[in-house]
Amino acid sequence: MRLAMVAGEASGDLLAGLLLGALRQRWPALQAAGIGGPRMGEQGFEAWWPSDRLAVHGYAEALRHYREISGIRDALARRLLASEGSGRADAFIGVDAPDFNLGLERRLKAAGMKTVHFICPSIWAWRGGRAQKMAASCDHVLCLFPFEPALLQRHGVAATFVGHPLADAIPMVPPRAESRAALGLGADDVVVALLPGSRRAEIRYIAPRFLQAAALLHRQRPALRFVLPVAPGLAPLVEPLLAEHAAGVPIELVQGRSHAVLAACDVTLIASGTATLEAALFKRPMVIGYAMHPLSWVIMKRMRYQPWVGLPNILSRDFVVPELLQDDCRAEPMAAAAARWLDDDTGRAALVARFEQLHHGLRRDTARSATDAIAQVLQA
Repeated sequence: MRLAMVAGEASGDLLAGLLLGALRQRWPALQAAGIGGPRMGEQGFEAWWPSDRLAVHGYAEALRHYREISGIRDALARRLLASEGSGRADAFIGVDAPDFNLGLERRLKAAGMKTVHFICPSIWAWRGGRAQKMAASCDHVLCLFPFEPALLQRHGVAATFVGHPLADAIPMVPPRAESRAALGLGADDVVVALLPGSRRAEIRYIAPRFLQAAALLHRQRPALRFVLPVAPGLAPLVEPLLAEHAAGVPIELVQGRSHAVLAACDVTLIASGTATLEAALFKRPMVIGYAMHPLSWVIMKRMRYQPWVGLPNILSRDFVVPELLQDDCRAEPMAAAAARWLDDDTGRAALVARFEQLHHGLRRDTARSATDAIAQVLQA
């Protein structure tokens, strides 16, 4: 079995790594190559380009890197289509990164290659016109959320709800004590996790605001402990920001290990994205913050369909956790929102109950379900 795959940025690499593990169980001699990251590499994936080459943040960043990213996509398509006979991939699996993958999938599908897209783009939140593009690009879409297949099928796109792999990977009861011990945190410490994102532009736009909020919380509550997990290669970007915005604040930088940090914390300041779902599955109170280039924000704001941007709120259809976006993503309101969670025992208990319900609804043994669906596409 030969598969071509593309995963963009850290969250896509995580999902693709989980999927590759299940695919290899079904096809032990599986060969997979394309664009990926370290989690995929652990499963024997051959990365022709690293996934972080696709990790851009907002329209302004995308325009700045358009020529480079477009060149990578063209080179990958030529390489995949140049193979013939047994050397050609049996299927292409695009993991997230819809702006990159859908155009590539359309080209490969037109040339006769089976195409699967893993993660339905958020057409229910913005850019609904992509549904038509998906019909021309994808033989099948693997959906993480239960309401997505019916929406896609109305546009002629075959789709299967496979659950969310993070709901399988994250235990229903988070390992709080073990995680605290592994991170050198005391059982009675009050811990704030700072997760400003895994993209370079997110670090530039969001990390200073989170660090300023941490500095304010530290002045108000000197006993607080702060932990900031850093994606591989980003520590040199974060360290100068610590000195500039949070000098003297006891913030521990941790290489990776974001799941341990979420399991250990009492509350998290967190950038909107997949990490917010991870925090919900770890049953942690959170304050969602996000900021981007002003031009990108204007465009995104006009294209939104829903009042929520954070996945826990979207899935709950309610503001179960606060969202502080763009101009509201500032130290004072973020610190105040985090403090309210720390002081509200009843509110935290109610949130845990909501997140437990969400967790059960997303558990579907995603890797096996996705592998079954991919096998059916290959046999069609």
